[in-house]
Amino acid sequence: MKKPLVMVGGPTACGKTAMSIELAKRINGEVISGDSMQIYRYMDIGTAKVTEEEKQGIPHYLVDELNPDEEYNVMIFQQKAKNYMNEIWAKGKVPIIVGGTGFYMNALLNDTDFTETENDTSFREECYKQAQSEGAEVLFERLKKIDPEYAQTIHANNVKRVARALEYHFLTGEKFSQHNAEQKEKESPYQAAVIILTMEREKLYQRINHRVDLMMEQGLLAEVKDLLEKGYSSDLVSMQGLGYKEFMPYFRGECSLDDAVEQLKKGTRHFAKRQLTWFRRQIDGLWVDLSKADFDLAMTDVMEYLKERKILEE
Repeated sequence: MKKPLVMVGGPTACGKTAMSIELAKRINGEVISGDSMQIYRYMDIGTAKVTEEEKQGIPHYLVDELNPDEEYNVMIFQQKAKNYMNEIWAKGKVPIIVGGTGFYMNALLNDTDFTETENDTSFREECYKQAQSEGAEVLFERLKKIDPEYAQTIHANNVKRVARALEYHFLTGEKFSQHNAEQKEKESPYQAAVIILTMEREKLYQRINHRVDLMMEQGLLAEVKDLLEKGYSSDLVSMQGLGYKEFMPYFRGECSLDDAVEQLKKGTRHFAKRQLTWFRRQIDGLWVDLSKADFDLAMTDVMEYLKERKILEE
């Protein structure tokens, strides 16, 4: 019999944290972060990391487990998440994966096999070096020629994923888009329910702008400065994350603080748009529009869906 798994995905600032906490309370669940940034220590404000108060006593995993200079990728996420899922099931509880990194969540849901390429990292390292010396666009142009379909799904500046797709083609001769399509056809090994939160675009963008203003009030600038003073290079993958990279030009004296904040708002809005596009194309599940229904009504729909998916007893 398949074990239960609940996923809550969607764009940044759409209410995933609140939904996951309420779900965990109602279905006896524990939360595993499906976010590529909340795993890092010292990066709290910029990642909108769940606070102790917000957790309301619900255990959370894959939060604050690595330093910003430690490697984290989809394979590491998949391995760690599976270990925690087994621990949660052993307690008779339901694991709830929550996050906006759809690529990670999909890899877990479909149990994507990365073993054939996980040991040879030399090509990937060469890609990183090329991006650093010649710019991310050069790598992205290579990908567009090899796999235009996959290139449409990611941003040119996402060097990690561009390099991953180029590496996959180099090692296997196959397109990464083809690999993803094949993996998507696989039946999930879990009794899974996927909830994808969405929101009317204008309202979502307002929430994003307000969240960035709040982050600044909470001390985001000091957080970024502290990371740099701790010796974490601006070239690190973690420091290239939203909420951090936008302030590097400010600290180098290349732009004003207002410009950096505006860049963060703009970048986050674009990121949310790409997240929604990705979820629409890649994952099937219950879509919940929180701009059309209040939270209690949305929760009623979600609980009905969990019964349909046999996560809950009728």
